[in-house]
Amino acid sequence: MNNQFIKEKKIAPWLIFLLAGSCGLIVANLYYAQPLVGPISAETGISAGSSGLIVTMTQLGYAIGLLFLVPLSDLLENRRLVASILMISIIGLVAAALAKDSFLFFTAAILIGLGSVSAQILVPFAAHLAPAEQRGSIVGNVMSGLLLGIMLARPTASLITGIWGWQVVFFLSAIIMVLVTILLCFFLPKRHPEPKDNYSSMIRSMLMLIKKTPVLRRRSLYQAALFGSFSLFWTVVPLYLSQHFHLTQKEIALFGFVGVTGAIAAPIAGRLADKGWGRRLTGIAFVIASLSFVLTHFLQNNLTVSLVIFCIAAILLDMSVSGNLVLGQQAIYALGDEIRGRVNGVFMAVFFLGGAIGSALGGWAYAQGNWAIASGIGFALPLMAFVYFLTDKK
Repeated sequence: MNNQFIKEKKIAPWLIFLLAGSCGLIVANLYYAQPLVGPISAETGISAGSSGLIVTMTQLGYAIGLLFLVPLSDLLENRRLVASILMISIIGLVAAALAKDSFLFFTAAILIGLGSVSAQILVPFAAHLAPAEQRGSIVGNVMSGLLLGIMLARPTASLITGIWGWQVVFFLSAIIMVLVTILLCFFLPKRHPEPKDNYSSMIRSMLMLIKKTPVLRRRSLYQAALFGSFSLFWTVVPLYLSQHFHLTQKEIALFGFVGVTGAIAAPIAGRLADKGWGRRLTGIAFVIASLSFVLTHFLQNNLTVSLVIFCIAAILLDMSVSGNLVLGQQAIYALGDEIRGRVNGVFMAVFFLGGAIGSALGGWAYAQGNWAIASGIGFALPLMAFVYFLTDKK
């Protein structure tokens, strides 16, 4: 069957598109609730003090899945595993749409997070299918789909909620996940890993991997810093756009769509990484990310020009994060097929932990000193990663 999809060790373009689209649609489930905290809280009786748990529970489920479900991709047949985990997200999405109280919604949020880790099985699956000389570009193409899902989820959820209500967001996504599951079961080649350890040994080995593998450790921390600044930006900027620029919710949603163009950096970075530019581009990504926050302080007295500058900053920041993510994955996937699932689980767990910390810092900083303090932290995170990057002499 695999020959139908992979000819002469090359993946058919439509299969890359299927993997990229599936990853984007799956990972979007993690972000639909972020701009909907207000209406969800009002409908389910969640207090203002507990409203932050709407997002936190999804992230908690995702972290659990990264640590305990993703390693199964080194043990079990991958196509069946992905389909099984997607069923968890479908149950969670339907439960979230039907939730009338906080307990049911929080439970659904955890299930959505758990099911969304199937995307982190598909990305290393693409790396497994790709020939070594094309791995960077292919992973970059798949990651561009995943990043588009991250960037489009928030504005899309806001627009749908404004027209039909927040429940429709989760119902529609559940239907889409059913279709994605069917497509993957029908078209995705089978992959039977050849495990050398049992499940418990694999889980224990994840801690040892990050201790003993400098490339994994460095790349995880690099991306955690960049995603922390990214999450801070997109947590705080909607508030700032509303208060400073007086934008409506629909206009803020349109601003979110502007940042999507930054995802074009992912496939470009992948192709350049295949040509040996990985290290140089990593340093450039940190510099661009930090400078994007500096850029937002220019010409603030002119609201029109300042808003255009904010759009440019959003695109540059998204480009640096998406490009460096592909560079990191290209580096860690080269560590070996037999540990790729565990390596990806560790990498993504640290990556999303950085994002959670960035969101929390952004909310606190904005409450303390508006955009000035928040942007200062956003500037500092990639700068610290750049300093750490300079200590790598290899």
